[in-house]
Amino acid sequence: MSVNATPRDPFRRLLLAGVGLVVLGIAHPAAAAWPERPITIVVPWAAGGGTDATARIIAKVMEPELGVPVNVVNRTGGAGVVGHSAVATAEPDGYTLGLITFEIGSMHWQGLTELKWSDYTPIALMNEDPAGVIVRADSPYKTAKELLDAVKAAPKGKFKASGTAQGGSWHIALGGMLQAAGLPADHVQWVPSTGAATALQDMVAGGVDFVTCSVPEAKALIDAGKVRALALMGKERNPTFPDVPTLKEATGIDFQLGAWRGLAGPKGLPKEVTDKLVPLAKKVYDSKEFQDFMASRGFATVYAPPEAFAAFMKARDESTGAVMKGLGLAK
Repeated sequence: MSVNATPRDPFRRLLLAGVGLVVLGIAHPAAAAWPERPITIVVPWAAGGGTDATARIIAKVMEPELGVPVNVVNRTGGAGVVGHSAVATAEPDGYTLGLITFEIGSMHWQGLTELKWSDYTPIALMNEDPAGVIVRADSPYKTAKELLDAVKAAPKGKFKASGTAQGGSWHIALGGMLQAAGLPADHVQWVPSTGAATALQDMVAGGVDFVTCSVPEAKALIDAGKVRALALMGKERNPTFPDVPTLKEATGIDFQLGAWRGLAGPKGLPKEVTDKLVPLAKKVYDSKEFQDFMASRGFATVYAPPEAFAAFMKARDESTGAVMKGLGLAK
């Protein structure tokens, strides 16, 4: 080719066009074509639990819509720190997502991590199971108001409750309910347990006076006639348990707290990715398959898009911190 060739030369025009396409390809990598390979949803909790089950149904409904495998990986340890960290520190390319949970608003208050809700790209809140107030079937307290009145009249530490480990979601739910009732957060003695199932069995055996946990976790014992749910700390009743009033209905106390799960990615997900993920998450949420699955487990479905999900996490973080300070658990 002559050194005097001009852009009008056909070969030179083709060469310049090719170079331009290469440059554009470098400037706009695969994000525009996302997804091109398998996606991972990290679950910070063990296989077989409620968060794991929720992640798997989300992945199942997402997969045919995306046209690539969507794999669920359990990254446990550190009271949720390991899995939540794996999501926050992943490459923000849309190929590592996570089902983050209530604990992202409590772990940093305990000094377990510096991670908090603002370290993620929120995609959608998918579920929240409000804490319930559960008593034995033969308990003298027939309503949540009767129970709270008795707790108020008793000296600190006389009543015992359980539901999870110290500082866990159900412990914070108890402390928050007591604060909202005008009592110190630690007025009731907390008996740590390995989870709701253990706590409920301890209550049935007479070890504690009541349990705070989600009503679905108590379903088997409710069905067996061994325990009763007096109230749940949610905005509205759970359709699976229509006879269980909200705490506000039962006592007049407007306090809400639940174990929640939401889809999120590392901070800084590209717009090309969120533009596809956000409407897809809503489509999954609205699907009959997801709704039927959650209803079969007794899980309450609650949806919030990115901005509302971020505001929800911020509010829950602040209220959780206030309760943990009252319990003497914040560092």
